[in-house]
Amino acid sequence: MPKIVTFGEIMLRLAPDGYYRFFQNDVMQATFGGGEANVAVSLANFGHESVFVTKLPEHAIGQAAVNSLRYFGVDTTKITRGGDRVGIYFLEKGASQRGSLCIYDRAHSAIAEAKQSDFDWRRIFSGADWFHFTGITPALGGNTAKICLDACETAREMGVKVSCDLNFRSKLWTRAEARGVMTELCRHVDVCILNEEDAKDIFGIEANQTDITAGKLNHAGYEYVARQLIEKFGFEKVAITLRSSISASDNDWAAMLCDGERCCFSKTYHLRIVDRVGGGDSFGGALIHALTSHMPTDKAIEFAVAASALKHSIEGDYNRVTVAEAEKLMNGDGSGRVQR
Repeated sequence: MPKIVTFGEIMLRLAPDGYYRFFQNDVMQATFGGGEANVAVSLANFGHESVFVTKLPEHAIGQAAVNSLRYFGVDTTKITRGGDRVGIYFLEKGASQRGSLCIYDRAHSAIAEAKQSDFDWRRIFSGADWFHFTGITPALGGNTAKICLDACETAREMGVKVSCDLNFRSKLWTRAEARGVMTELCRHVDVCILNEEDAKDIFGIEANQTDITAGKLNHAGYEYVARQLIEKFGFEKVAITLRSSISASDNDWAAMLCDGERCCFSKTYHLRIVDRVGGGDSFGGALIHALTSHMPTDKAIEFAVAASALKHSIEGDYNRVTVAEAEKLMNGDGSGRVQR
């Protein structure tokens, strides 16, 4: 199986039980997650040699984050140790017409204060086939944008494919800041992953006749977005996830994959959501699996959407889904019947 390297921040997630509001009781569930870490776990579950790179403190919380990845078989040997803290995010899961709420406490985390010299990318990419990062990582401040550029340039020199999930976060940087940094990084990217809003927020490229809050998605508009991005950056492929939010509990979920010649849309799944955090990351991990397995464009997008649809039924950031489970749903069995 291909060797895939991901780079980013892993955070401590603190969340009330079930769908309780913050401090409705005095219990918080402690787990770990983060965009690229979530992708690494998905790929390990699919059987890949999956490597996660970050910087974490040497204290007990940092080690607990490492151990959470090791549990799934993710290679953590390229993690740099140092710094003082692990970033935290507090999650209150929404239900019905009440949306979810995330509060971040990640300033001065170890990865946000990392130096370029902390990562020897030629050593890290030895034997690697693919590198993945998200637009969250260069937005963390400090040297993270330069570190991402170092990684992308080295990957390109070494013939390693590069994917990026744009993942614009307005709480981390402005649209202008994102446009400047991501324009430079995207010149080294082969496969670009985004959602309905990312292209508009970062590059000003918008799908016409679309209103995501009203659940109105225009396929032709997304084909236009994908082709504009391919023309601008020379991407080999562009994938766009398409989420129609009926409520916090019910979403319609689909995606499109454009390979420059044709754009293929997946079937649409109606989701009854247990936990939507990590849904986009599970899509990214499954898409990388599909592409490195040389699935054709139409099959690749169906596999990625099926795997990520299943993630919405699983508590926590990590997608605990196998290839066989995703293929079963992809091939039409979404009955949810008990397996005996």
